Amino acid sequence: MARDQLQVLNALDVAKTQWYHFTAIIIAGMGFFTDAYDLFCISLVTKLLGRIYYHVPGSNKPGTLPPNVAAAVNGVAFCGTLAGQLFFGWLGDKLGRKKVYGMTLMVMVLCSVASGLSFGHEPKAVMATLCFFRFWLGFGIGGDYPLSATIMSEYANKKTRGAFVSAVFAMQGFGIMAGGIFAIIISSAFEAKFPAPAYADDALGSTVPQADLVWRIILMVGALPAAMTYYSRSKMPETARYTALVAKDAKQAASDMSKVLQMEIKPEQQKVEEISKEKSKAFSLFSKEFMSRHGLHLLGTTSTWFLLDIAFYSQNLFQKDIFSAIGWIPPAQTMNAIQEVFKIARAQTLIALCSTVPGYWFTVAFIDVIGRFAIQMMGFFFMTVFMFALAIPYNHWTHKENRIGFVIIYSLTFFFANFGPNATTFVVPAEIFPARFRSTCHGISAASGKLGAMVGAFGFLYLAQSPDKNKTDAGYPPGIGVRNSLIVLGVVNFLGILFTFLVPESKGKSLEEMSGENEDNESSNNDSRTVPIV
Repeated sequence: MARDQLQVLNALDVAKTQWYHFTAIIIAGMGFFTDAYDLFCISLVTKLLGRIYYHVPGSNKPGTLPPNVAAAVNGVAFCGTLAGQLFFGWLGDKLGRKKVYGMTLMVMVLCSVASGLSFGHEPKAVMATLCFFRFWLGFGIGGDYPLSATIMSEYANKKTRGAFVSAVFAMQGFGIMAGGIFAIIISSAFEAKFPAPAYADDALGSTVPQADLVWRIILMVGALPAAMTYYSRSKMPETARYTALVAKDAKQAASDMSKVLQMEIKPEQQKVEEISKEKSKAFSLFSKEFMSRHGLHLLGTTSTWFLLDIAFYSQNLFQKDIFSAIGWIPPAQTMNAIQEVFKIARAQTLIALCSTVPGYWFTVAFIDVIGRFAIQMMGFFFMTVFMFALAIPYNHWTHKENRIGFVIIYSLTFFFANFGPNATTFVVPAEIFPARFRSTCHGISAASGKLGAMVGAFGFLYLAQSPDKNKTDAGYPPGIGVRNSLIVLGVVNFLGILFTFLVPESKGKSLEEMSGENEDNESSNNDSRTVPIV
């Protein structure tokens, strides 16, 4: 049987949408804006790094990063993010969301600036420095995932909580777009000031010395939006759910939320102490009691995020082919180094504008209308259908006259990733676990996703190589080919549908209803439904 909710938590649950909600979205969302800028801006400059540091005299093509260096430069931030998600997720439950929130931001600011610096001029020294600071940048970014989601879910009312948390995540789309737009501006300015011939006309002259500043500026500017929100984060009060349910300080929770909600709230210290004394609430993370109550939920959130990110990050495999096919990026030898940055940035910005951003905001609009479960199922279903639609008649799509159809289906796949599991896998772990484990469990789920991202981005880079060793990209062993890789991705998405059945629907429910924290001793959380009631 459910007990009466603490007044301070009930006040948050039933609060009308007001200014402090939007303030929290902006403060948490700017962190995600920065995360996306920092993670995705590296893809804008990897070709430039290849031209500057790995030029081969006499070659008819510009220099490119060797496969192992490319994997390190692109993937080291993922490794850092995974570690940061686990560490800061755990720390957010131990020290409080607010204390740790500022730490992650400072790490991001310092490492964004440092990743544009390098010790020495030799390729090895530059790449080693870049990888070192990109790892620690990822570490800071990783902390932002569980903390932003947890803070927003604990501040939100239960009616529009899904929209608020997914709006924070949707700022990623604007971060990706901002990275592309800034790279367009910088490359245009440098191209106007330092014009150079195409690589085919003058191999050495096509990369002007000033091009070395372009990639550094693009990476370092990621520090600005993070630095701008540091003061606002430091002024945010600790969430009432952490203060009351974890720190057990009802007076402080009531005082903080009275200022935020601009209403009088009773402290109810005695009720907080009663809750903390109950043995049924005293179980630890991964204990038998935790596993019986939340084990399947944690399996659901970790598996679906893992499977989603395999498919989502595998898009890197096909982007260069698609961009080249529709003429957005001409052959590398027909451009100079700075022109190539401009063309890649323009393509990434258009993709973000047409596919990534709309998908996120469709989720924001509908998540509290049709629910998390329905959106996640629909997203995985359409991703499965479209992946098989690309894979089964793959030879048909390789003909030049059919390439536009390939691009449309490819774009729809990632529209339904964003209006689907890419958003819901972020939202749900922040809603269904007890307050004292919420940040940790979100961090574990997010880390599982980053593991999937590494499989998608790098495993499939090798897997998608042609089975014919004479047709593989330089430095790569033979794989199973693009068609078979797409079939594997279709199966991965289908598994996502199955594992979604382990994830409970949280639409319209309070966080304490979902986690069982407002149940009395005799009741348990075993009746949490994993599918919506029809």
